[in-house]
Amino acid sequence: MTDLPQQTFDDAAAVLQSALAGDGDAVVGAFDAVVDRAGLSGAYGVAWCLAATMLGDVPAASGAALDFPGIEQAGYDARWVARFVSAYANQDEPTGEALFGAAAADGQLPDCLLTLAGSTIATLRSRAG
Repeated sequence: MTDLPQQTFDDAAAVLQSALAGDGDAVVGAFDAVVDRAGLSGAYGVAWCLAATMLGDVPAASGAALDFPGIEQAGYDARWVARFVSAYANQDEPTGEALFGAAAADGQLPDCLLTLAGSTIATLRSRAG
């Protein structure tokens, strides 16, 4: 995760600050600013950074399995977040990139990124409490 440019970490921090404040419009705006500046690949880097923030350091051969009862009944964004975070946990960037591209093609990426940011904040809060 440390091979990302400092700007990616700064962008992720801006997203998390907005999510912490409960400002969904600002979360989407922060991602839009990244896309304007660095394209979808920049937004992907920020999303990957959020997954890292949620999970912490992942062992080199984690082999994590997606265990989310009822995932097929969940909304698109919740299924996407579960699968994206699972891809991160397994250090499976090709799957993460495919999920990201599919959400963009389906017009669901803003909702997915908003849910990812909210899930990251919820995870951080649960660890602190």
